[in-house]
Amino acid sequence: MNKKTIVVKFGTSTLTQGSPKLNSPHMMEIVRQIAQLHNDGFRIVIVTSGAIAAGRHYLNHPQLPPTIASKQLLAAVGQSQLIQAWEKLFAIYDIHIGQLLLTRADIEDRERFLNARDTLHALLDNHIIPVINENDAVATVEIKVGDNDNLSALVAILVQAEQLYLLTDQQGLFDSDPRKNPEAKLIPVVEQITDHIRSIAGGSGTNLGTGGMMTKIIAADVATRSGIETIIAPGNRPNVIANLAYEQNIGTKFIAHQSDRLESRKQWLFAAPSAGIITVDEGAQNAILEQNKSLLPAGIVNVEGRFSRGEVVKIRTQSGKDIALGMPRYNSDALQLIKGRKSVDIENVLGYEYGAVAMHRDDMIIL
Repeated sequence: MNKKTIVVKFGTSTLTQGSPKLNSPHMMEIVRQIAQLHNDGFRIVIVTSGAIAAGRHYLNHPQLPPTIASKQLLAAVGQSQLIQAWEKLFAIYDIHIGQLLLTRADIEDRERFLNARDTLHALLDNHIIPVINENDAVATVEIKVGDNDNLSALVAILVQAEQLYLLTDQQGLFDSDPRKNPEAKLIPVVEQITDHIRSIAGGSGTNLGTGGMMTKIIAADVATRSGIETIIAPGNRPNVIANLAYEQNIGTKFIAHQSDRLESRKQWLFAAPSAGIITVDEGAQNAILEQNKSLLPAGIVNVEGRFSRGEVVKIRTQSGKDIALGMPRYNSDALQLIKGRKSVDIENVLGYEYGAVAMHRDDMIIL
């Protein structure tokens, strides 16, 4: 029986159980559950944190300056320790794993996105469990943000998963900070991620990891908009992964927007960060939102940022509301020259043209 694809993200606090090193007995329990699901026909993808913690322990907790280079050193040493730990445990169940180290750049670039997607599908089709981490030894922005939560959402888009589990040291999302308010109540279901939901997401609860509840909310927003149900759940709860896979209600479930499920190309487009902003007039706004039309140069009133043609930018109204993401046919310098102009003037102004529209409707996602 062909069963669903699930991405499971483990934070450092889950893998260490609050200790300064990877907790082998707890990882063994995690692997037992995943092996059960794997043998039951589920397609499981692991996104794992913990390389820096593993590296720090392997080097006997050295005193290093608080720099990015120090963290990258620990990640470079610890990544091999982390993957070996996973490999040895899965070998007990005769299950093979395949390691992928990704950065945001691998998701931003269209060709690299497709290559990563093809690799992941090849692993899954051959009953190999992908184990993914950020390439912290070379990444800079990623390592400062600690964004394995968002990486897991992008991975879920890559493999067209049905579900994403964000396992953490919290029970889920509460209506206030449970560490400060003993009366805080768990929110079992979130239909829509609103400003209120974002406002109640607190900071990181541990100094071992670098992510917090807010990064999980952002990840859930990205995933659910792409039709992927997302659940924030306690990583130390017995049998939590297997129970979630078989539809038990645990933690906080974020409902997927199935009606908005985006095709592969636009899922990639949505996942990529924006490189700039194009502000449009009311006529262009109506054409995009009401008439499902492309953006013409005549409707552009302002261009912010430096970007190449094909990079993802935001489309914003004059009142400051972001209404779409898209890939322009022209770079920022060209758009500055042709903004407000008629399409027939493009070649005269630039000396070349890539078509009559500044951004085609097929290269656009309405927010």
